[in-house]
Amino acid sequence: MQKGLSRRAVLGGALASASALSFSARADGTPVVHEVTIKRFTFEPAHLRVQAGDTIRWTNLDIAPHTASADDISWDTGELKQGESAEMVVNDGIILTYFCVFHPHMKGSIEIV
Repeated sequence: MQKGLSRRAVLGGALASASALSFSARADGTPVVHEVTIKRFTFEPAHLRVQAGDTIRWTNLDIAPHTASADDISWDTGELKQGESAEMVVNDGIILTYFCVFHPHMKGSIEIV
């Protein structure tokens, strides 16, 4: 039997989508901070569209420690314990795919537009 979505789940999803869209929109070309949460052993969102000069902030909400590390380890947040965050400014030369060194099945990607 399939369970229906609650109104809270639908509204929460809509707010999260609107929030993600507002972070990536800019009228005057100023840099934007893109938030990625780490929870339930996933990066949310798993794919980001950014511009060079923007900042990405990863925040770990899991009990387990995590990292966001370039596939070739050219950049790395270091170990993030629960509640900790790390930021990185995006530049044109960065490796665009990343993972967690503790949990290699966790993957994310960045698209520079």
